[in-house]
Amino acid sequence: MSDKKPSGVHGAPRGRRDVELGKRGELRAHQFLQSATEVFLEKGYRNARLADIVARAGGSLATLYRVFGDKEGLVHAIMDESIRSFGEGLDLLRDPALPPEQALYAATERMVTEILSPARIVCHRIVIADGLDFPALRDWFFDHGIAPVEERLTEYFARGKESGRLILESPRIAADRFYMMVFGGTILRSLNGTVSAADIGLVQAQTREAVSIFLRGVLPRRDLTADEG
Repeated sequence: MSDKKPSGVHGAPRGRRDVELGKRGELRAHQFLQSATEVFLEKGYRNARLADIVARAGGSLATLYRVFGDKEGLVHAIMDESIRSFGEGLDLLRDPALPPEQALYAATERMVTEILSPARIVCHRIVIADGLDFPALRDWFFDHGIAPVEERLTEYFARGKESGRLILESPRIAADRFYMMVFGGTILRSLNGTVSAADIGLVQAQTREAVSIFLRGVLPRRDLTADEG
C-alpha cells in the first residue's frame, strides 16, 4: 500500500479491444489470456514473446493483435481481470449487518485466494519485481488496482469508527497497516515461489490469524472479550 490516491493519469486499460467475437472467438481470447499468464510466469514479462503465447494457445498472431493489440494489451487484460476478482472480496464489506470480525474474515479469505492466483502473481511480479523497468504498467496497476483498495478499506474503517464498532485514530493508516499486515507476507512469498495456490489452506489460516491480531487492536474491549469467549 502507499499514500498514492487514484489519479487516473494513466488512463483506461489497454487490454481487451472492443471487437465483436463469436463463441469460437471468445474461447480463443480466453485461451490467449490463459497462455499469456503461463508464459509470463515461466519466462517473465520481458522475455515472453507473442509467438510463444500463440503457439501454446493456438490461433494466429493476427487474431491476438486484433483482440489485444500487443503484449502490453495482454498484460493489461490480465491485470484488469485480477483487479475485478480482488474487488469481489471487498464487496463483502458493504453489508452493514456484518460485524467487523465476520466481514473482515470473509473478505480477506476471498482476497487472499486471488492473491495466490497465477494472474495476480503475474501482476505483482511485473509491478514489484520489474516496476523500475516498466513504470507505466507499475503506475497503472497502483492507480487502478491498489489505490482503490486502500480507499475502500479506508471508507470501511471510517464507517466502523463512526459507528463505534472500531476504535482507531486514522482510518487511512489503519487501511494501510491492515493491508500490509494481512497480505504483505503472502505477496512476497508468492513472488519468490515459496507459496502458491496449492498452499491455499495454510495461507488462509495464516491470514485469519493476522486478521485476529489486527482486530485485537481495534475492537472495543467488550467485543473482543465476547469474541474470545
